[in-house]
Amino acid sequence: MSNAKKKTIVQKTVVEKVKYDLPKDFDGANWNSHEDDFTQIFYEQNLSQFWRPEDVSLQPDLNVWHILPDNVKWAYSQNLLVLTFLDTYQGDIGMPVVSRSLDEKYHQRKAVLNFMAAMENAVHAKSYSNIFMTYMSTPEIEELFHWGEQNKNLQRIMSLIVGAYEELDRFNYLKKYDREHVTFTDEKFKDAQWKAMVASVFLETWLFYSGFYYPLYFYGQGKLMQAGEIINLILRDESIHGLYVGRLAQEVFQTFDADKQEELKGWMFNLFHNLYKEESELVETIYDPVDLAHDVKVFVRYNANKALMNLGFDAVYPYEEVNPVVLNGLNTETKTMDNFSMKGNGYQKMKSESVKDQDFFFDVERITQPGGKKWVKLLC
Repeated sequence: MSNAKKKTIVQKTVVEKVKYDLPKDFDGANWNSHEDDFTQIFYEQNLSQFWRPEDVSLQPDLNVWHILPDNVKWAYSQNLLVLTFLDTYQGDIGMPVVSRSLDEKYHQRKAVLNFMAAMENAVHAKSYSNIFMTYMSTPEIEELFHWGEQNKNLQRIMSLIVGAYEELDRFNYLKKYDREHVTFTDEKFKDAQWKAMVASVFLETWLFYSGFYYPLYFYGQGKLMQAGEIINLILRDESIHGLYVGRLAQEVFQTFDADKQEELKGWMFNLFHNLYKEESELVETIYDPVDLAHDVKVFVRYNANKALMNLGFDAVYPYEEVNPVVLNGLNTETKTMDNFSMKGNGYQKMKSESVKDQDFFFDVERITQPGGKKWVKLLC
């Protein structure tokens, strides 16, 4: 290629500018000003609770794990796999799609939701994988994931939850790029937004919490304590995730008139009962072999009531006595650390620094001659 031709191409590249049709004024997140009276509180709480899966060693659990019966190991693993599936999609689409649906002025709200989304997959789901990799062989892990992919109840639960997310994802696109589409109206958008928030709260406060039963059951007995510590850390996160999205959902719900609210409540309780049916059957599959299905279903109903209350509705199930060992584990307040049992979520991140050559030079007196006569040699 001649120099003249090269020069022409370079000049053309410089002249042509990339243009996007974005007739809007951009702004930035001003954290000096509060968007509302609660988002920055949730922001601070999220950051103060941040942790990494690798900060909790699971090796001390192996002595207990190796002596558990096979049916108990399988139930424990199945339960964590259900949590893995839920956390994966909550991080992949659940929290992000709710964040994208918020008005662009809500930079702080979006930041909080995006932080929560990262925790779901990169921290929570990764933690379950760390447990699998510590407790199980690769063929056992592959068998476990195959079970989850084939289990009809789990797949239907995922479909019910993710379906609400994908519907909002579609409306997010229409709102931004195709508002003239025949299926788009502002009310339909808000409808999809509220439904996705409801699905998110059901997942966070109900389905997640119900899945914590077995780890808390062992934790309360002083077994598999390190895995129990991880669950306690996740519990702290999920408790504020459900509260925050529930608060946003209540705001949206108040914008509808009375007739629309009744219609939406009907949709919500239909989803509620469908989820309960699938969850109950899944509980029977996992826990019947260890004779705990009845106990776990009580816990499922307990958490279902909590999810409804986070959304601003009354509980529907009557009071039932929850296993006190498990209920105690739901207390997310900092516990006093017991260095023998390793119990306590008074968690602090490990601090470390690289080893340097000078760390191996010593300038201290050493007794180098045995037999009573001492002479000092300086090592430097």
